[in-house]
Formats: sequence, structure tokens, C-alpha cells
Amino acid sequence: MSIDISRVPSPCYVLEEDKLVGNLKLLKRVQEQSGCKIILALKGYSMWSTFDLIKQYLPGCTASSLYELKLSDEKFGGENHIYSAAFRDDEFDEICSMAGHLVFNSVNQWQRFGAKAVAAGVSCGIRVNPGIAEVETDLYNPCFSGSRLGVRPEHLHGADLAGIEGMHAHALCENLADSSVTLIDAFEARFADYIPALKWVNFGGGHLITHKDYDADKLIRRIREFKAKWDVEVYLEPGGAIGWRTGPLIASVLDIVPTDGLPVAILDISATAHMPDVLEMPYRPAVTGSGGANEKPHTYRLGGTSCLAGDVIGDYSFDEPLQAGTRLVFEDMIHYTMVKTTMFNGVRHPDIGIWHSNDSFELVRRFTYEDFRDRLS
Repeated sequence: MSIDISRVPSPCYVLEEDKLVGNLKLLKRVQEQSGCKIILALKGYSMWSTFDLIKQYLPGCTASSLYELKLSDEKFGGENHIYSAAFRDDEFDEICSMAGHLVFNSVNQWQRFGAKAVAAGVSCGIRVNPGIAEVETDLYNPCFSGSRLGVRPEHLHGADLAGIEGMHAHALCENLADSSVTLIDAFEARFADYIPALKWVNFGGGHLITHKDYDADKLIRRIREFKAKWDVEVYLEPGGAIGWRTGPLIASVLDIVPTDGLPVAILDISATAHMPDVLEMPYRPAVTGSGGANEKPHTYRLGGTSCLAGDVIGDYSFDEPLQAGTRLVFEDMIHYTMVKTTMFNGVRHPDIGIWHSNDSFELVRRFTYEDFRDRLS
């Protein structure tokens, strides 16, 4: 089944239901065969119109803020986990009223808030930094030198961890199975003295289990070994793996602008507002049917509608000339992309839709001027 883009408005993020179900079925197999629990990291995927489907396969969500936790509690209704680099006094009581598992980023935060969380019946953990280098780009590497995320082994020495029931070790970003195993090995080597006192260990996100080259069986074997040795509950919390390759962003050409270099196709989307990782990482998203510059007969630079001079997606070539109204399909735009969008410049935000398994299209959200206005004051 493929999307009929003529039936989809532009611009629009389109979640392909069949592809989401395929990912979820694989994650369910990993859970069943390894004995672990896989929860949805909302920082990577929070399209709550699909939560009723996702909760048939996954037991809950993990949040990075009060608002994400409220979304998990309100729209998913399963296990509620939360971690934050630092919690606020004025939010902590509300967090404790919803969270089942809560992870502190430092010994200081545990000492400050831990007693209150334990008294509220929350299972508390602490994030640790296993000190591995599996992510090349520092922007996405939780373990780069000087990282603020997680406690290094030397900083745990002498700390009073009585009441801590779990440890959380997040060190990956879109990594394959060898890196998942490296993380588990490193955690076991560096924090073995603490594991006997724990009820659970969370190996975080970044395990790109649904990638075609990910060896899920290798992960399953390693988790089974870890659980057999230590008798603890094991959690994984990928976000990207849930939404991986589950749908595109449909866009249209508005104009072709001649320059002293390549002609620029102005699209009805914006890199800075709608695909921020294109500029932050940076990376070049795939466009269906396109090639690299000069690979095909007609080469263009694709640009957005915002006033940012660098709102440029990249250089692409096509078999036929682009013109106003030409539709383009930016592949794999569901995970991380949608959660990071902004309304910068008041540029129209793409719609959100679902292409269902029965070959029907459902428009689930259209953004309006009021959405833009109400973010401001």
C-alpha cells in the first residue's frame, strides 16, 4: 500500500498506519522474548491520536517534563515514567501525583526531592553516565565530555542511595544492536556494586530496533542474560524506533526563484520551523524520486518560506522540471521531526494526518492562526 498524495493536503505530515503496526509488532516480539518492557519516549514521538493503537503493544510512556507526563497520563493511561535534568519545586507535587517511576539526574536532586517522591509511592531511580562513546555528534551524545546528563561512577561514591530502586543509563541515539550491547556491558561493568539493591534498570532510548539492520535477536539474548544474572526488571524507552520510517511530510512547490547559483524552489514548508534537525544536525532528508545535485537532469536548491536566510533544505535533482504546484515527498518525517516543530514567522504549520490500513486518509489536525496567536501574549 502506498499513499495517494493527491488525496492529502499540502503541507501535511502523514502517519502510515501499516508501518507503525509493523514497528510495534517487532517491539512486542522483543518484549516477549527478552522479558523486558519497552515504553514510548514522548520526546521522540508524541502523536497521541495513535496512542490507542500503540498501547495494544507497549505498556506505557516516558516523559521528560511535566507536560509530557500529563500527556501520557491523559492520553495513554499506562505506566507513567519521567526523567528530567532538573525538577522544579512548583511542579514536583503534580509530577508525583501521576508518575509511577521517577528518575533523578543527580545526587543533589535525589537528596532534595527523593523523600517526597518516595512518600508519594513513586519508584525512584537515578540516571548514571556509563561513559561510552557510541554517538558521533555531540549534540545527540549523552556521554560527551562534560555532559550534564547522568552521574558518573566516581560521583556516586559515598552517596546515600537508600530508597533508590532503579538506575537509568541512556547513552545512545539511533544506534544498532552492537551499541545496545556495549551499553549494557558498560553499565554492568561500572555499576555492578549497585545492581543487587535495585528493582529495575532502564537502558534508555536510542536503540533503533526497527531499523532493517538492527539485530533484534542479539539484543534479546543480552537482556535475557542480564535479567537472569541480576533478577531485575529491564526497561527500554525508544522514541525513534516507534516512529521510524512510518510516514512522510508532503510539501508543494510555491515558486522557482533564479539566483546567481542554482534555481531555488520555494516550498510551503520550512526547514527551521518544520524540519529543524536539517539545520541542527545537519542532515539531508530523502525526497522520493530525487537524486543528488546534477545526478538527474534538473537540479534545484530547496528552500523554505521563512525569512531566515539559511532556511535551506538542500540540493536535489529531478527527472522533470519543478514548477509551482509540484508535490514533493520528504521521507521518514514522523519521529522526532514533529515534536520539534515551531511556528516561527507564523509560517503555516503542516497538517497531521493518518493513512489508514484500509487505504483511507484521516486528517487529524489542522493548525490555525489561533494556535500561533495563543503561543504568545
